[in-house]
Amino acid sequence: MKKAENKQKITFPKISAFLLIIVATVLASCEGPMGPPGVDGISFAGSIYEVDVDFTANNDYSVVVDHPSSIEVYPEDVVLVYILWEYDGTDIWRLCPQTVVLPDGVIQYNFDYTQYDTRLFLEYTVDELLPAETDNQIFRIAVLPIDFVAQKSVDINDFNSLLQTPELQLNILDKVELNTIEEIK
Repeated sequence: MKKAENKQKITFPKISAFLLIIVATVLASCEGPMGPPGVDGISFAGSIYEVDVDFTANNDYSVVVDHPSSIEVYPEDVVLVYILWEYDGTDIWRLCPQTVVLPDGVIQYNFDYTQYDTRLFLEYTVDELLPAETDNQIFRIAVLPIDFVAQKSVDINDFNSLLQTPELQLNILDKVELNTIEEIK
């Protein structure tokens, strides 16, 4: 009986040492920089297109843009609109709505959307809108999956950051015409 007890005492330390060596090997083999964060290896698909808009009294300072036929927009997708705010060597885009406060009132560039189109419009309290505020306003319309937008790590306010998000595969179209909504090559 004494021999059996001795075997058990010798076996347990050997097993513990063997497990310790395996754990140390596994931990030592993990090296190198950490990769970019992902969402369980999931990649999202989205689309972006650009339009040039003139807001006029004739169109009641509102323009409806049909989504291009090459983009499939699902009812649960999110549409975000960015306005080209200024240029300082690079384009500066701002997420709409954007409000301009003037001495005699305010102007707000705003939008709403459906699965089929996006309406861009001005809301204002000023007496007179100037051509710089209404003519040749450039917008980028982004159609994104709700699961992507819902991520806490995504900053949708920063257009350039959105473009560089590794888990977002973007279909970026050229400018589209408002009347025909065809891609311009």
